[in-house]
Amino acid sequence: MKPKSSMLSFLFVLCAGATQAQNVEPAYSIVGRDSTCDIFVYSPAPDQGLHIAYQGEDELWHDLGQVVSSDYGQWGREKKMYDPFVLKANDGTWRAIWGVNDYSPCFAVAYSEDLINWRPQDYPIMREKGIMDPVAYQMDNGTFDIYVKTKQGKRYVQASEDFRTFKEDTIPAEADDILWQQDKAEINGKLYQGNEFEIPAIHLKYIRDWQKAMAEEAEKASEKMPTTKDISKSVSGSLVIDYNKQKRISNRLIGAFFEDISYAADGGLSAELLQNGDFEYTSADHKGWNAQTAWSSPVGKLVIDDVNPNSVNNPHYAILDKEQLIVNEGWDGILDRGGVYDFSVDAKSIGNDKNELLVMLVDKQNQVVAKDKIKIKGLGWQHFQLTLETVKKGEKLPEPRQLTLQIQAKKEGKVGVDMVSLMPAETFYGHGFRQDIAQTIADLQPKFMRFPGGCMLHGDGLDNIYNWKETVGPLKDRKPARNIWNYHQSRRIGFYEYFQFCEDIGAQPLPVLAAGVPCQNSSNNQDGLGGQQGGIPMGEMKAYIQDILDLIEWANGDPATSKWARMRSEAGHPAPFNLKMIGIGNEDLISTVFEERYLMISKAIKAKYPNIEIIGTVGPFHFPSSDYQEGWKIAKREKMNGKNLFTAVDEHYYESPGWFVNHQDYYDDYNRNSPKVYLGEYASRGENAVDNALAEALYLCNIERNGDVVEMASYAPLLCKESHGNWSPDMIYFDDKQVKTTPSYKVQKEFSTHSGDVYIDSHLSLNVPDKLKKYVAASVVKDSKSGNVWLKVVNALPVDLQLNDYSIPARSLKIFKL
Repeated sequence: MKPKSSMLSFLFVLCAGATQAQNVEPAYSIVGRDSTCDIFVYSPAPDQGLHIAYQGEDELWHDLGQVVSSDYGQWGREKKMYDPFVLKANDGTWRAIWGVNDYSPCFAVAYSEDLINWRPQDYPIMREKGIMDPVAYQMDNGTFDIYVKTKQGKRYVQASEDFRTFKEDTIPAEADDILWQQDKAEINGKLYQGNEFEIPAIHLKYIRDWQKAMAEEAEKASEKMPTTKDISKSVSGSLVIDYNKQKRISNRLIGAFFEDISYAADGGLSAELLQNGDFEYTSADHKGWNAQTAWSSPVGKLVIDDVNPNSVNNPHYAILDKEQLIVNEGWDGILDRGGVYDFSVDAKSIGNDKNELLVMLVDKQNQVVAKDKIKIKGLGWQHFQLTLETVKKGEKLPEPRQLTLQIQAKKEGKVGVDMVSLMPAETFYGHGFRQDIAQTIADLQPKFMRFPGGCMLHGDGLDNIYNWKETVGPLKDRKPARNIWNYHQSRRIGFYEYFQFCEDIGAQPLPVLAAGVPCQNSSNNQDGLGGQQGGIPMGEMKAYIQDILDLIEWANGDPATSKWARMRSEAGHPAPFNLKMIGIGNEDLISTVFEERYLMISKAIKAKYPNIEIIGTVGPFHFPSSDYQEGWKIAKREKMNGKNLFTAVDEHYYESPGWFVNHQDYYDDYNRNSPKVYLGEYASRGENAVDNALAEALYLCNIERNGDVVEMASYAPLLCKESHGNWSPDMIYFDDKQVKTTPSYKVQKEFSTHSGDVYIDSHLSLNVPDKLKKYVAASVVKDSKSGNVWLKVVNALPVDLQLNDYSIPARSLKIFKL
């Protein structure tokens, strides 16, 4: 999951102005036996990327639209392109360079073979900040000389011929200002600076045809679902099932993707009822937060200390004086339906070896509905537990009520309290998960579960990359962290809990870890460097790789011989978790920095654990995005080299209903000998929830049809706490009172609970206009174990459909057992 726009909006930008320009023919020149045309490459504004214009027969320049945009840094604030410079290399390929801002110690570079498809960008790091006005020239040996300007003067960088390696000179550059001279052109009445080139007419035709195709693509993606204005009477058709045409498909096609976004973990799947029970909230988590957030002290001042802490990883704790009261408000309150609660706290007496805490649950009328005492003896930190019952046995509350948790010190002296917890006595399988949310996920019968993210796993900067080792062991020793989605990770749900939950719901675990780089949308670090921030330094990669290898050992190893497996056993799970696959990377910018680390990690895993399946990544968008193309190039190259490094690669895309409807053949032409596809994040993002679900159902029929190449698929995001959403739409919504499933949830559940490992060919014939046929889809699968054969029919038409003997109501998905 990522803060990004859809590919559809990208296509609209790409094609802006292109349609108008198509109406004016280019001016041609004859050079030898070739026809040539003049183009002008420029940027209309920092936030509009690189455009191409051509000179028409009318002797005017006509803009064709955007061909590449800057991908550096955060969305909104960054992604800017300043003073771009473009040159054509001796071999006919293209290079582009530009400044990203006036405060970061880097600039941007890009490579293209045709001015349309650009390799993912790199951002060479410099010694100074504010790198502006870059220019480049190719030398006779194929390398490039790059000159830039900084506040301190001019600098020189040498670039390799492939534009992947950059070396800054240690002394200031002596360069004439003439190097920075560029061409100028007037476009739509405004004068721009850029670079003019003469290219073959056939190349310009290719660019214009591409832009036209993208405009048509965007138009199709914007199509709406049909209404009764398009068709008003019920329709009929026939379905022919050919049992002689069968093929094996994946037996783990439909799964779940859990990302800690929109309060999915703390305040969500975690049954913990208290917020900030570790007193570790900070303003870095969320503006305005601190160690006192969600706490108050109506009697006395709430004091937070970090002297002699309970754990170095959780240094902050509250100090209570005699009769002082502290109150926790929970997550939007603490909803009580009448029940039994498990309370725990780490506490220490300060200045007196004896003290006492009164623990209470109090309603809005300030009535104590449950209470108990904790007696503290000794001066060190100790762990205490007790049970609170809000109703007597056999009684029921007429309606739910809101409570607060209150703790009061009762004796002379001070008391330190930390790791305060309140949980229902009954949780999912007794493992600390909120029952209704966990059961709703379990009801999907997911064949696998990917976790813990998403953007939050590779984090907002190098210091925020998810570290699985900081999430296991005793809760007090786990290290909280800032969540990229602007809140706090208590780590109450850590890797042990994720693996345990997978086991509880019968899903294969698919942990995903960063590929040695943070999110490409990361904010700036202390040096002013954003995005991937140069990746984990190569000197630290050995240790980082070892952490990943240790995870596999922790999950699968023998406690008798492995310290990591022993940690798992001591946590309560002596048997291995039977980890079979691991994901490396998450919708990353497939930069040179990324590729180096990605391959280092993957090859190290395969060398030590050859049977572990590695799921790679191909960026945040589908074709024709640069990350998608480069990611697949890497995966196929490793396959061709005989290394079989990646079992599958992870594709992500969020699109309009029209895109899904018009791309039901998306995987038809995928190479069956290449790595498989894991469609790790996808969802239709239209305005109507039923439209979205129907589009997804149509698409899933064809995912099943292509189940020999698509190995796994998981909708995203899975969970969203209402009033705390970071993304929309989501599959499951919840608040403190209830869980609400969506039409998309129902589609996922139907496909997962009626799955198979054999696809049976079928053919639909419908008596509707051709343009409406795409709104009906069918899929037939067989489960080899049970022998069940399932027919799924999706009717996205606004009228009822009679198909053979099967009746499918308007705008519905129906399942039939054959």
